[in-house]
Amino acid sequence: MAKTIMVVDDSASLRQVVGIALKSAGYEICEASDGRDALSKLNGQKVHLVVSDVNMPNMDGITFVKELRKLPAYKFTPVIMLTTENQEAKKAEGQAAGAKAWMVKPFKPEQMLMAVSKLCLP
Repeated sequence: MAKTIMVVDDSASLRQVVGIALKSAGYEICEASDGRDALSKLNGQKVHLVVSDVNMPNMDGITFVKELRKLPAYKFTPVIMLTTENQEAKKAEGQAAGAKAWMVKPFKPEQMLMAVSKLCLP
């Protein structure tokens, strides 16, 4: 059975690019436009990994990760932050919130797939 990855980004084109890369590697994709949208779509369904932007309207990525960690079903779901942010302070904030990896845009699809395959829950 294919593993499901949630892609959370306010840019539809970026969600599409990430989605194409992941689908080509055999993953199922669900999308959300920001943290609040993502939380509303996570209704107990199995998600093996989340790829999230940091800077988004309504709920930013770091707040989203903190909220995700409060949900028992997603407490251990790995999160990759995909963002234009590259300051160490932001990365530390992301890690403290529970993000497992940090990728800076623009990203290479191979890079993304390598990180996803390493972090994806069984």
